Amino acid sequence: MKINEIQDAIAAEFSEFEDWLDKYEYLIKLADNFEPMEEKYKTEKNLISGCQSELWLYGKCEDGRMEFYADSSALITRGIVSLILRVLNHQPPGDIAESDLYFIDSIGLKSNLSPARSNGVSSIIERIKQSSRLAMSQQPCARSAGRVRRL
Repeated sequence: MKINEIQDAIAAEFSEFEDWLDKYEYLIKLADNFEPMEEKYKTEKNLISGCQSELWLYGKCEDGRMEFYADSSALITRGIVSLILRVLNHQPPGDIAESDLYFIDSIGLKSNLSPARSNGVSSIIERIKQSSRLAMSQQPCARSAGRVRRL
């Protein structure tokens, strides 16, 4: 699925909820179902600054697509990053770098977060785009199996 198709699907899911309490509960459910990243990737280098809670993000380019893994110590943050990765994971780095993540405003997420958490969302997106741009600038993502570019 393309980035905008996934964003539209998320917007449709969130439109079914009456109020933000229901949406927060859904984010927590997403967090509970989100597979945590391996402990070996929870390093200082992968820690996102600007987040209210601890959040680690690790990305690599494989077979022409970006693969991201993340984890957070806070359920809401983990739920939010699960949505962002649902949109951007397994996409070509160029598409990620040029993407406009309109679903965040469309579902009212940014307007219903604390300023600190809202800044954290921006930091997550910027790190993902930065990793994607880096993958494009160093060399095109490897198309052959087994050849991986780690970021």
